[in-house]
Amino acid sequence: MSDRLYEVTHITTYTYPEPVTSSYGRGYLTPLELPEQRRREHAVSVSPEPSDQSFMTDFYGNTAFYFHVTSDHDELVVTGRSLVEVDAPQEGHLTTGPAGAPWELSRPVGREAARAVDFRLDNDPPEVTDVVREYAAPIFVPGRSLAEAIWDLTHRIYTDFTYHSGSTTVSTRVAEVMHRRSGVCQDFARVAIACLRAQGLAASYVSGYLATTPPPGKERMVGADATHAWAAVWLPGGAWLAFDPTNDQFVDERYVTVARGRDFVDVSPLRGIIYTRAKTSSMSVSVDVAPVASVGTS
Repeated sequence: MSDRLYEVTHITTYTYPEPVTSSYGRGYLTPLELPEQRRREHAVSVSPEPSDQSFMTDFYGNTAFYFHVTSDHDELVVTGRSLVEVDAPQEGHLTTGPAGAPWELSRPVGREAARAVDFRLDNDPPEVTDVVREYAAPIFVPGRSLAEAIWDLTHRIYTDFTYHSGSTTVSTRVAEVMHRRSGVCQDFARVAIACLRAQGLAASYVSGYLATTPPPGKERMVGADATHAWAAVWLPGGAWLAFDPTNDQFVDERYVTVARGRDFVDVSPLRGIIYTRAKTSSMSVSVDVAPVASVGTS
C-alpha cells in the first residue's frame, strides 16, 4: 500500500437574514502532527477579516483556532486549507505488540498511562449503561487479542446499526442510538467508545476526513467529501489503534486526522457565538480531500 498526499479544503459558510454585529468562533481545522501523519502546509482564513485571531494547543494536543469578527456582516466564511502526508500502516501492526496481546493488558495503569486515564472515564451524564455493557461483554472475552476484539466490535456495530443521515444530532445520547440501532458516523464512534470504556479501556473520539474514491467511470466530485468521525483505543506506550465502525475497517492511509478528544464537544470543527437580531441562520459545509500524488511505498 502506498503512502498518500492530500490537499484538504474545508469551507464553512454561515448566512443570516439580518446583520451580525459580532462573531466569536473556535474551530479545529488543523490536522495533527502524528508519527504516521505530517502536515506540510496549513492555513485558515475568515471572511470578513477578523479583528483578532489566534491558534493554541489544547489539553489533548490539538490545535484550536479562535477568531473575533467585529464588522457587520450577513455572511461568514471560514476556510481551512491543508497539505497532509499520511503513511500506510506498517505490515503486521495488528498482530504484534500491544495490538496482538490480550486486550486486558491495554487497560491504562501506572505513571506512563497517566495521560490516558482521562480517556477511560465515562461522560457526564454517563453513557456506559447496562445495555452498553451487555453489548460489549461477548466481544471482550478474557485473553482475546486487542486487535481481534476491536475488529469484532467494529464489525458488529457496522452490522447491527443502520447509517441514516439526519437521524440524530450532536447531542443524541448513546442510549438512544442503542435503542434506535441507527445513526451517523459520530454516533457509531460514540457507541464504540462507550463499549471500550465499559471494559476499562481508554478510548478517544477522532475527528477528521476520509478520502473517497468515485465509482468506476465517474469523475471525482469536488466538495463531495465530508468531515468524518471514528474511534481509537489507547495502546501501552502511548500509541492509538484507530478504527471506523461506519465503514467496517481499521484506519489506514485514506484517513486524515484533525483532532482527538474524549467526545465530539472537545473537537467540534467549528462553533461560536453571534450577536444579531436575526432569529434564524443557515450553514453549509464543503469538504474536499484531493489526492495529490503517491509519496512512497510501505
